Amino acid sequence: MLAAILICGLSCTFTSCSEDEHTYPPFCPPSDMEYWQTKQCIKPDYLKAGDKVALISPSYFTPMENVEKTADVLRSWGLEPVIGPNVGKVVDGRYAGTVAERVSDIRWALRDPDIKAIICNRGGYGTIQLIGQISLEELRSHPKWLVGFSDISTLHGLLTNARVMSIHGTMSSFLAKGGTDATSTLMRDLLMGQVPRYELPAHDQNIEGRASGLLVGGNLCTFTPNLGTQADATKERNLILFVEEVEESMHNIDRQMRILQMNGVLNRCNGIILGEFTDCGSEFTYENVESMLREMLKDYNIPVLCGFPGGHGDVNLPLVMGAPVTIDVRSDGATLQFDINGEQREVRTADITAPETSVSERMRLAGKKE
Repeated sequence: MLAAILICGLSCTFTSCSEDEHTYPPFCPPSDMEYWQTKQCIKPDYLKAGDKVALISPSYFTPMENVEKTADVLRSWGLEPVIGPNVGKVVDGRYAGTVAERVSDIRWALRDPDIKAIICNRGGYGTIQLIGQISLEELRSHPKWLVGFSDISTLHGLLTNARVMSIHGTMSSFLAKGGTDATSTLMRDLLMGQVPRYELPAHDQNIEGRASGLLVGGNLCTFTPNLGTQADATKERNLILFVEEVEESMHNIDRQMRILQMNGVLNRCNGIILGEFTDCGSEFTYENVESMLREMLKDYNIPVLCGFPGGHGDVNLPLVMGAPVTIDVRSDGATLQFDINGEQREVRTADITAPETSVSERMRLAGKKE
């Protein structure tokens, strides 16, 4: 038995997968003895006109009005929306159904061969309850794009561990506003095969350097509690860690980052991307959250890219989680490039703006208040 486990671990480490033919290396669940040194994740097929896209609610409920508006947006993009069977349900005042119902909708979307992508309606809270309910092998057997952020960070971790890429991007709660803003259209274009190559302006808290690795992370207070679970994608080496937060105190952000530090996550990072820290606290005398984190990260001798417009801000640009990425942080700016096939498209983040959302609305959408 021990020999079989070791052989399995070695085959996971040294085999690769074909993106175009979907021929996969042997599937091996993670173990404490041997964890994949560097994952090579399947890139789901890009979408084409007429493809079906599922709308599901794995966390908090979303008003059906928003879901229907999002369906209209998808139709305007030439896609066919399909609403999950349990979308619209409300359990215990906030959840979008029971655990079994939310898992059922994920499984339904995965198993239907006509559905080519899955967009989550909302984050909030609840995906931690789904850990252990769907096997990594099941996720791997049906590779298709899953899109979402915030509480959906748990699902990104599960998919990365299943070796399937996913998209940290906008959801129905925001798409329902019309789907014509850059946040929405860049996500649409990525699903269709246009891969952004982000050019970012200089940031005074950046730490210069160049690094490549596997992109993992998301919402800090969502993925940190998943350490050691089926959804923990940070056991990898050669990581590029993405972190964002909304309405958290500086001391809680520091606490979560130190939990990552004490669990050896930061030692496994080749580089770090700091996204939006929207409406976060300022109880210390640091200039901002980035300056606080810079003090923690400066001794790791890795590049830190600050100010990426991803997370709970008004601009939330898509990221391919589980993808090999390269960041190049310089005195005059930075680049973030996904090393996957597709039509490469330069995106200057400084040129992208969006109408301002009220603090109360951002908090409601994040599940911090109703």
